[in-house]
Amino acid sequence: MRFKDWEPHYTKILDYFGFDRDGDEKAAILASELTDRDDINLLKELCGGNTVTVCGNAPCLDSDIKKIKGKVLAADAASERLYKAGILPDAIFTDLDGCDESFIEMNDKGTVIVIHAHGDNIFLLKNWIPRFKGPLVLTTQAEPISNVHNYGGFTDGDRAAFTADEFGAEEIIFAGFDLDDKTVNPMKRGKLMIAKDLLREIGYEI
Repeated sequence: MRFKDWEPHYTKILDYFGFDRDGDEKAAILASELTDRDDINLLKELCGGNTVTVCGNAPCLDSDIKKIKGKVLAADAASERLYKAGILPDAIFTDLDGCDESFIEMNDKGTVIVIHAHGDNIFLLKNWIPRFKGPLVLTTQAEPISNVHNYGGFTDGDRAAFTADEFGAEEIIFAGFDLDDKTVNPMKRGKLMIAKDLLREIGYEI
């Protein structure tokens, strides 16, 4: 998804949650200043023409593991659950709120870390970006700049799906997704609702 097509969705998200666009833009600039690396071509190769499974972190991931096929894109903390189950994700999409030392270990083994910069994770960007020595990609919800990309999507999970779709995945399978979860807090509930609507925009009814 090109930014001109994404921007109306982004504006609605900003209005709904009261997020600060200026903060997102500053975070993207900071992320770009923290590293000049950009392994976007590795991500394209992972997705293009392949079956891709996008793994969310809902409780149902444990039972959904049997659905996993092809390349594995994990949403944030779902990656640690997969890793403990013996599955090394091909890529992890994260805004770093679930990041721990296992992410460093997986990255050292070749997992592409796709770090999302936004106005509320400045400290995490400064803390974690310099520590990753393996393949790295940066993303933003705001207008993309140099080595900071935007292919659409809001949460870590649907952002992974948007990226796989953008890069021509032959099939996208969803595991560990429960976008109708009523047990989460109101903020998370709103995010899941938006993720569901966004995925519908690119043809996935979850």
